[in-house]
Amino acid sequence: MDRVDEYRTLVQSLLGEYGSIRPTYGDVEFETIFDKESDRYQLMAVGWEGKRRMHGCVAHVDIKGGKVWIQHDGTEEGIANRLVAAGVPRDNIVLAFHAPYKRPA
Repeated sequence: MDRVDEYRTLVQSLLGEYGSIRPTYGDVEFETIFDKESDRYQLMAVGWEGKRRMHGCVAHVDIKGGKVWIQHDGTEEGIANRLVAAGVPRDNIVLAFHAPYKRPA
């Protein structure tokens, strides 16, 4: 399995793991959205918390140029931390939610 295939499998596994969590509040569920052709992966929260509608992106990860681009990370422990713990080199992870001038060169 090449590096990008490993990243795909890892990202899908991580988001799937988060997606299996059942919140203790409201009638909210997590949905995973995997576009395997374009290498775009999302975790969405949808449902109701009392009278308030919940619909939002919890995490958004893309794979492009051989790197994992974290577009949004609303998880507590951090997707980047989980990726590094799984063996992804830090320089193959782009924190895209930071401005380009704040990212390491």
